[in-house]
Amino acid sequence: MEIKRIYSNIDVNKIMKKLNVDKPGIKIMSKKAKIYLFYIKNMHIGAANILKQDALSIGADLALPNGVITCKFDRCDALLIGTKKHIEILSRKELAQPYGLKNLAKELKSYLNENRFDLKIMGVINANDDSFYPNSRFKGSLAIKMIEKMIEDGADIIDIGGVSSRPGSEPVDTEEELSRVKPIIKEIYKNRLFEKAEFSIDSFRPEVIEFALNHGFKIANDITGLRDDDVARVVSKMDAKIVIMHMKGNPKTMQIDPEYEDVTIEVSRFFDFQIKKAIDFGIKKHNIIIDPGIGFGKNLDHNIELLQNLEEFKKFGCEILVGASRKSMIDKIFPSSVEKRLPGTLALHLKAFENGANIIRCHDVYEHKQAFEVFKELID
Repeated sequence: MEIKRIYSNIDVNKIMKKLNVDKPGIKIMSKKAKIYLFYIKNMHIGAANILKQDALSIGADLALPNGVITCKFDRCDALLIGTKKHIEILSRKELAQPYGLKNLAKELKSYLNENRFDLKIMGVINANDDSFYPNSRFKGSLAIKMIEKMIEDGADIIDIGGVSSRPGSEPVDTEEELSRVKPIIKEIYKNRLFEKAEFSIDSFRPEVIEFALNHGFKIANDITGLRDDDVARVVSKMDAKIVIMHMKGNPKTMQIDPEYEDVTIEVSRFFDFQIKKAIDFGIKKHNIIIDPGIGFGKNLDHNIELLQNLEEFKKFGCEILVGASRKSMIDKIFPSSVEKRLPGTLALHLKAFENGANIIRCHDVYEHKQAFEVFKELID
């Protein structure tokens, strides 16, 4: 008899199928194979004591500070530990409990969302002269040639932008933005390139977005996260997709000492509010994509925390986009010029994919396509 440890990131369903376990058994046992950890902040002391007992009664647990059982204080933080099966049971059981546990139960249930989306690679084309990576800037016929190459290299989506959003960048007016992207959009439409890949317009201006959506584009990539109601109206009217990105401040000021009490919770709260807004405007849930905004009003620690906790955002049931391509966070970890940040980019994006991202926005399509095809073989 021999033994081999199975690590938690291995697909246990695949192993059980290989063992010829019956389907109902696989469904039951797979829920016991993954441990869930939930950090619960500012919980009522009564809720903490109830949840502790309920967790223990089913084989889960709740880590609490000393003094909870004697009600030494009114509120506390806690760490809930359990399998998927435990969380399913608690999400039902706590619905009947007081002290805010009903709302906690609903939150726990949302984390069990198992929506799976296919991986998509989004190539970047900048129709301006001041984007942070010079090799992403293309105009006219050169832009069309690069788009065709990206599609050939494996891009599923091409993102076209006419305004730089790098830290410290200056905004331009709508007319200038349109003058930069219109020629490229018209050529894409003329050559029917939208039949070979999806096209996204990187803009927060309704006039620019509407022009693109009227010329074969399917996605509005809004770095302001749907702050403009007119953008919501245009996207809804055209039945298009919307990327809701989190950004603290604006490109000119966003990297001046950004602060968060808890960056993951604040970004999650933002998504919750903006997704509801989008739906209220008539945008279909399946057309909503969320982007935590790596490098947009975040320091290195914030960016790393968001990538490490990306699974937090799966509870919304939306596609998750991550774009860390050649960004300065790589330079802060390993000093390097923007031209030499491809290896760091691949490392960040592979981790993002592993943690739940399924749309990867990048400058180097071929290299990403190769890296992901190899990586998927390792985890499938």
